[in-house]
Amino acid sequence: MSVLDDLRAIYRRDPALFGVRAAEVVLYPGLWAVWGHRLTHRLHRWGLPFLPRLISQVIRLLTGIEIHPGAVVGRRLFIDHGAGVVIGETARIGDDVTIYHRVTLGGRGWHRDPKGSIRHPSVGDRVVLGVGATVLGPVHIGDDAEIGAHCLVLSDVPARTKLRGATHDSPRHHRADRPDPAGAAGPFRA
Repeated sequence: MSVLDDLRAIYRRDPALFGVRAAEVVLYPGLWAVWGHRLTHRLHRWGLPFLPRLISQVIRLLTGIEIHPGAVVGRRLFIDHGAGVVIGETARIGDDVTIYHRVTLGGRGWHRDPKGSIRHPSVGDRVVLGVGATVLGPVHIGDDAEIGAHCLVLSDVPARTKLRGATHDSPRHHRADRPDPAGAAGPFRA
């Protein structure tokens, strides 16, 4: 996993970065959260109990993104905007995943699970998690899936599935010269 791979991933996936604005990439909180997680995860794997959590909490205060040091994160993770992202301890994230703000990869309850149990989601490669998506419990999101804005996921999602929540588009705000963001199938399509 290289710093250059992280930078290239952001350039490829963020349409706001072009020309002289490309230098702004170093200001992205998601980039700093991913880099910080790489450090804290390594310290966590070495068995250090306190330092990784301390560093991860400082990163959370600075970026608004909380990634538990125990979470396993693949290559080229892009967290766009990042505010309010929470990734739990036993979460697993594949390569080339894109996460938007207010996404939670969390557990399903407040009870204590047996030591070593998986409480958080696993996310395949090339998955997109839209704004406010919440994925809870030991579920699997398959490769190339897209989880739309504000979806609540409590069970496995097959590869290449596109989940969308309800969409309301007021006719008085609709412009015929723009594509319909809900598509021909309308809301609640899979």
